[in-house]
Amino acid sequence: MPRKDISFKTSDNVTLRGWLYRPQDAGDSRLPRLVMAHGFLALKEMDLDSFVNHFVSELSLSCLVHDHRGFGDSGTKDQPRHEIIPAHQISDYSDAITYAQTRPDVNSSKIGTWGSSYSGGHVLWVGAVDKRVKVTDPPRFMAGLNQLFQDDRLARPAGKSPGLLPVVNADVHGPSALPTPDSYEFSTKWAKKSNWMNEVTVKSVEAFREYNPSTHIHHISPAPLLMTVAQNDVLTPTDIALEAFSRALEPRQLHILPGGQFDGYTGPNFEVNIGCQTEFLRKHLCS
Repeated sequence: MPRKDISFKTSDNVTLRGWLYRPQDAGDSRLPRLVMAHGFLALKEMDLDSFVNHFVSELSLSCLVHDHRGFGDSGTKDQPRHEIIPAHQISDYSDAITYAQTRPDVNSSKIGTWGSSYSGGHVLWVGAVDKRVKVTDPPRFMAGLNQLFQDDRLARPAGKSPGLLPVVNADVHGPSALPTPDSYEFSTKWAKKSNWMNEVTVKSVEAFREYNPSTHIHHISPAPLLMTVAQNDVLTPTDIALEAFSRALEPRQLHILPGGQFDGYTGPNFEVNIGCQTEFLRKHLCS
């Protein structure tokens, strides 16, 4: 599927970069737009094109995919690279919506958001507070770090470099932000075929611990919500996701996939996953 490189400025003047996909036969028509970004630390190259190519080939829909600030091709501001502050990434989603609305090839009254894993939490928040969003689709970690957080808070004002942690570790008992075997398997395969790096700032992990994206899930309504939850997810635990969904209001749809956190990206589960998402978008965004 043809794609175009794009960039846009956020409200605090950070340049985000990504891809724009449109159906080949769309011409100049104004299409619904799905705004998409990956989860914790992941880059747009890490299987997002599989989802986008399916959406754009099956639906009268365009997709805007961006890297989070400080990751991949996107810039940063005063933050270090590889630092994840949920409020910043949430704000960037809204800025991506604004950018989409400025384009003449977009139906600005039909904009949806899509997120995976960590950014699945972001789109719950955005869908609740940014009422330009017409559908929300989030396909769906920390004791012993308090001293590390404290040391980093003292080091930064002293002019020292931000503390870093590996994102994943072959030893699940070793220090890492995502301490599960499936996180290690999924992430490290991209190290040789993208510019993904196995590091994240300590502050990102502290922000991760305090972030509760489902707080406003009941405010997403009346926009339709699809939550895709892995049946055996140990990274973003299944029971927590299901409890959050129980607080969402109609219209809402729950799709439970077998397997764990990363099993919906490839293989047989991908086909089931993408089929459900496509029909949801066809019904609620492309009708």
